[in-house]
Amino acid sequence: MEEKEVKEKEKKHPSIFEPFALILNIVTSVIGAIIGMQLVTTLGVTPNTAIIGALVAMLIARIPVMIFRKYKSIHRQNLVQTSISSATFGAANSLLIPIGIPFAMGATELIVPMLIGAALAMFVDATLLYKLYDSKLFPAKGTWAPGVATAESILAGDKGGKRALLLGVGTAIGLIGSYFKISMSAFGVAFIGNIWALTMFGIGLMIRQYSVPWFDIDVNQLYIAHGVMIGAGIVALIQAGLLIFKRPKQDESEAGGEEVTDSRLTRTDKEARRTLSLGFAAYLAIALLIAVIGGIMTKMSLGMLIGFIIFAAFAAFVHEIIVGIAAMHSGWFPAFAVAFITLLFGMLIGFPPVALALLAGFSAATGPAFADMGYDLKAGYILRGNGKDPELELHGRKQQYITAMIAFGVALLTVLLSYKGYFAQNLVPPIDKVYVSTIQAGASADIARQLLLWAIPGAIVQLIGGPSRQIGVLFATGLLIVSPNACWAVLVGILIRIVVLKIFKKKAETPMSILAAGFIAGDALYSFFSSVFKLKK
Repeated sequence: MEEKEVKEKEKKHPSIFEPFALILNIVTSVIGAIIGMQLVTTLGVTPNTAIIGALVAMLIARIPVMIFRKYKSIHRQNLVQTSISSATFGAANSLLIPIGIPFAMGATELIVPMLIGAALAMFVDATLLYKLYDSKLFPAKGTWAPGVATAESILAGDKGGKRALLLGVGTAIGLIGSYFKISMSAFGVAFIGNIWALTMFGIGLMIRQYSVPWFDIDVNQLYIAHGVMIGAGIVALIQAGLLIFKRPKQDESEAGGEEVTDSRLTRTDKEARRTLSLGFAAYLAIALLIAVIGGIMTKMSLGMLIGFIIFAAFAAFVHEIIVGIAAMHSGWFPAFAVAFITLLFGMLIGFPPVALALLAGFSAATGPAFADMGYDLKAGYILRGNGKDPELELHGRKQQYITAMIAFGVALLTVLLSYKGYFAQNLVPPIDKVYVSTIQAGASADIARQLLLWAIPGAIVQLIGGPSRQIGVLFATGLLIVSPNACWAVLVGILIRIVVLKIFKKKAETPMSILAAGFIAGDALYSFFSSVFKLKK
């Protein structure tokens, strides 16, 4: 009877402001933030804790106490996974990494200004994704593979049957494969995403892994990967602008092609244009604030200061768009690498070291919250019926957004109260040391030449693929990521997918995507628990 009541209320999305829901989500946010900070400082990685959050909610639902039975609701479980994953990425990637840069440089007076700027950037970052989600630029029907894995895990726990069996088998295979050092998240995403985009992603991963043994060329040391991403990123940004800002032609509207596409989206082009414009204005304001409270106004001429503010805002804006595109198509986001490109450009322009530290931190703060919000909203979109009930979808999406904002607030407080303890033990995210050593080494004309040279093929590849496939950005993402043998996982997965679809046609798609979600879930669980056990050692 109670279970039936829960199901009846599923038509109305639960609120995050229910007293118990709010308390539970704050507690899981604190746990997520601590996990994120601990792992990023000791191991340099941030695991996806969304599936952990979903499992916690499922376990809570099985406690034989009335207040816990509400958590049989898949929507309440979704709010729990949203809070823990938002807090994990928020605390580690959006806050602790940025403030670790001035600390590693010895400029401790910049830690608090950087924290203020990074926190504001994090909130703007997530808000922009919320406002752009299910627009032409970031459609809800996009891949967002980790979100699919989380949703399938929750649905399997709720419905059981064949779905649960398939997910269980997939998760077991994911755990076993991860134990043998196979990138099962890369293998899983091959069954879900765009085949063209993922093929280029796999080729990029292969070149990164084998460029030295095969060709005696290091694509990272020679800045080839960075140059390709710059070229692909610039073209992707132009394509995104054309997609959102271009007015539909009269004949297209009359034919109904454009109208049909727009009618399936919950964010119109007009809303997307307004969001992008306001987002850039917000980043300009934050860049100005960082310049003022960071005290770098006195270290630069007026022209250089204006240039810094405009460049920092533009870099943050581009960073999140590129990271978002990569995250949507591949399930991976090269946030560190794209922030590093921003830093290289800042060095070539000639900004002083202190300004470069703030620039790198500001850029690093944008992107992770954007990508994670995309994953969480994708999970919610599937759980709410893939947009069949627009009212439920929009209300549920809003509740997830509010949940994430609360989680980010909790993450901010957690970082504020604990960063001194980490820094006192000299525990800094490893990537921060890379940023600082790069700033101290300085830039050269050779680097500029390499970046410009390799930007050309990156731009051409992105131009050929167009905005729907994003093959240039995905190719560059592969070149920037170090993940042993992930290339084989992606390419073999794509090959299996093609063969299975050829034999079994459309009826194989759903079972294949559930199995793939299991591969990704198994990889996420193995990554999380192996990281925790490494800490104990």
